[in-house]
Amino acid sequence: MSSEETHIKAEPVQEKMQEKMQDEGPAAAAQASGSSGSAAREKALSCRSLLLTGYGGYDKVKLQVKTLSPPQLQAGEVLVRVKACGLNFAELMGRQGLYDPLPPPPVTMGMEGAGIIEAVGKDVEDKKVGDRVIAMSRSGMWQEFVVVSNERTFLMPDQMSFEEGAAIPVNYLTAYMMLFDMANLKPGKSVLIHMAAGGVGIAATQLCRTVPDVTVFGTASAAKHETISQGGVTHPIDYRTKDYAEEIHKISPKGVDIVLDPLGGSDTQKSFNLLKPMGSLIVFGAANCVTGQKRSLLALAKIWYNQLSLSALKLMTTNKAIGGFHLGYITDEQLFSGAMAKLLELYNQGKIKPHIDSCHHFEEVVNAMRRMHERQNIGKVILLPEPKKEEKEKPKSKAELGEHAEKTETAANNKKEKVAQEVKAEND
Repeated sequence: MSSEETHIKAEPVQEKMQEKMQDEGPAAAAQASGSSGSAAREKALSCRSLLLTGYGGYDKVKLQVKTLSPPQLQAGEVLVRVKACGLNFAELMGRQGLYDPLPPPPVTMGMEGAGIIEAVGKDVEDKKVGDRVIAMSRSGMWQEFVVVSNERTFLMPDQMSFEEGAAIPVNYLTAYMMLFDMANLKPGKSVLIHMAAGGVGIAATQLCRTVPDVTVFGTASAAKHETISQGGVTHPIDYRTKDYAEEIHKISPKGVDIVLDPLGGSDTQKSFNLLKPMGSLIVFGAANCVTGQKRSLLALAKIWYNQLSLSALKLMTTNKAIGGFHLGYITDEQLFSGAMAKLLELYNQGKIKPHIDSCHHFEEVVNAMRRMHERQNIGKVILLPEPKKEEKEKPKSKAELGEHAEKTETAANNKKEKVAQEVKAEND
């Protein structure tokens, strides 16, 4: 880990953010209630963050501890102490240099998190120090303290945990906007959700359940079928052992109304062919290009060669629609706030709830990335900025101590007996 002097400067338009201090309590003294440029702390801040040092494998993501000057908040900015961050497939692609919105290394990754407001800048009237919030940015969330535009923070329900808060933004906003703003999901429709056990997949399944009589087909490995079925997938399909297109046609010969495609390549063509007339294919990823720790030129060439290519005439004659979705390129704050308000309302009604797969401290980021890369997760993988506490060895009971002493004595006697036998053998 490296230590360096850095000055926090928020750039909300480019959404480049920065960071934290140690556990010294809220910056109440720094809250000159919204005075522009007021320092959040007088003392230098110690901040843990995850830095992408270059493109490549897991070893390119380093835990870093910095010493930061107190942040000078501009108008419309807030300082958030981050308690939990989300890991997304975009970060796996970003580590390989395949995610354009991410600035070049060295850079702190992370697009979502949840925490507590430590200070507010001028013109921030709907938030105050101590508020629990969800926060978003194009990058920079994988750190303990972050300066972010107030427009990209949202008050959390009282019953929502920080881990759940960090799991909401990217996955649920993506699923909500694709299903309702783009595909116009209605009662009685059918939806194919690829990677149904992932964060977006589970979010999309839960949102489908808020609409009456929606049939959900979901692809996932067999070990995950029970979980996704309980979550609302009507027909789980093991994509590893079966052709999902054939399986869907057995159940629904005409195909499906909506396909959510995060895969790309040849799967996009198969998904388009599965659409019913008046159906919609929403492409929102290219997971097929991530095959190993490092960027694979072969995988990139394969996905490029097999990409779907259609003419407008083809769309007209098939009566089908194709849309592309990328949350990172949406800049309309009203879209964000409107969708987030609806999602938080659904959460309060008990209709959606993030499924947390696992939580990993910053020290364990390699384990977190590997888990997602190998498709082991069911739901959201969460990163925790706070240091991992050392597990103390439990004191042994009297019975355990006695058993240990007995084993030690037996081992010593056996050793003595063996030595005696060897000596005797030599004398003979």
